[in-house]
Amino acid sequence: MTSQVVERPRKPRNAWKTVVVLAIITVITVWAGIGVGADVGDIIDNWGNATGKLIQLIQPDYWFFPETVDAILETLQMAVIATAIGAAISFPLSFAASHVTNPNRPLLTVVRGIMNVVRAVPDLLYAAVLVAVVGTGALSGILALIVFNVGIIVKLVSEALDSVDRGPQEAALAAGGTWIAADRSAVAPQIFPAFVSQSLYTLELNVRASAVIGLVGAGGLGMLIDNVRTFYKYHQLSLIILEILVIVLALELISSWARRKLVG
Repeated sequence: MTSQVVERPRKPRNAWKTVVVLAIITVITVWAGIGVGADVGDIIDNWGNATGKLIQLIQPDYWFFPETVDAILETLQMAVIATAIGAAISFPLSFAASHVTNPNRPLLTVVRGIMNVVRAVPDLLYAAVLVAVVGTGALSGILALIVFNVGIIVKLVSEALDSVDRGPQEAALAAGGTWIAADRSAVAPQIFPAFVSQSLYTLELNVRASAVIGLVGAGGLGMLIDNVRTFYKYHQLSLIILEILVIVLALELISSWARRKLVG
C-alpha cells in the first residue's frame, strides 16, 4: 500500500506585493478624503433630511407622464442626430489618428493632440459654452454631443486600426496603390464592424449625456429635470429617472440586436 504525501499549498511569493499595493491605495484614499473634507458623520447627521425625499423618489407620479413626452422625443432626436453626424466626422479622423493608416507623422501628431484635448473637456462644459454661444435648446445640446462623440469614436476606432492585419494593405501598396486607396480597400472593411459597434455604443451614451447637459439649458430631459428639481417635485423627478432607465435599457437591447445583425 503506497503512502501519499500531501503537500501543503505554498503561499504566493508575491503576497507581500499585494499587501504593499493595498496599503498604498488605502493611504492615498484616506489622504484624499481628508483633503476634500469628507466626513461620514455628515451622512448620519443629515439622514433625517434625506428620508422624506427618498420616500418621494420611490413613489413616481405617473400622471406627470404626458408632460414628459416632448422632452423624451427631443432627447432621442438629439441622440440620433448627434450620433449620425459625430460618426460621419469620426470615420475619416480615425484613419488620420492611426499610425497604421496615416504615414504623415506631423499630421498624425496634430490629429491625436486635438483629439486628446477634445476628450479632456467634459461634455457638460461643452454644453455650457455652446448654450452661451447659440442659446438654450436642442441645437446647443446636439453640438455638444457631436464633439463628445467625435472624441470617443476616434479614440476607440483608431486603437482598433492600430491592431488590424496589415497584410492586405501592404499588398495594395506594393501593387502601386496610394495610401488612401489602400486604406479604403484593405483596411476599411476590417474596421467597419468595430466602427458600427462603437457608434451604437455612443448612441447609448448620448441618451445618458443628454439628461446631464440639459441641466445647463442644452435641451432634452435635462431641462425638464432642472425645472422639476428647482421646485422640489421629487415625485415627478422619480418618474423622469424611471423613464431614463427604461429608455437606456430598451436602447441597449436594440443596439445589441443591431450589432448582431450588422457586425455578425
